[in-house]
Amino acid sequence: MATAAFEDIAETFDFLDDWEDRYRHVIELGKAMPPLDDSFRAPAYKVDGCASQVWLRPVIGAGRFDFQGDSDAMIVRGLIAVLHALYSGLPVAEVARVDAPAELARLGLNEHLSAQRSNGVRAMVERIRKVAAEA
Repeated sequence: MATAAFEDIAETFDFLDDWEDRYRHVIELGKAMPPLDDSFRAPAYKVDGCASQVWLRPVIGAGRFDFQGDSDAMIVRGLIAVLHALYSGLPVAEVARVDAPAELARLGLNEHLSAQRSNGVRAMVERIRKVAAEA
């Protein structure tokens, strides 16, 4: 149940043979994201459980889920961009149905992220699901 934007990332990952190229691509995705306004770099938006500092600001309108995010680490910023592609634009009720671990496994992220980064991704997914459930 991946979005078209996430499918684009998956197709690019299939094309890139080397993990180093995929890693660079994730970083480029993060660089392409619009910056998060400093006013949202506040405790209310901070995601606990991440080794780096991570902020996610939910933006829900017309029954659709979206968010803005940022991190002080480039690779994590890229992972936020990947999660944005996975969830952005979904009806709020469908957010909980996304099997994020399975979708991210399609990219091979499980094998190539450190335990701390994997924990951080899980924390971000949990925050996204929690916010959508409360909406």
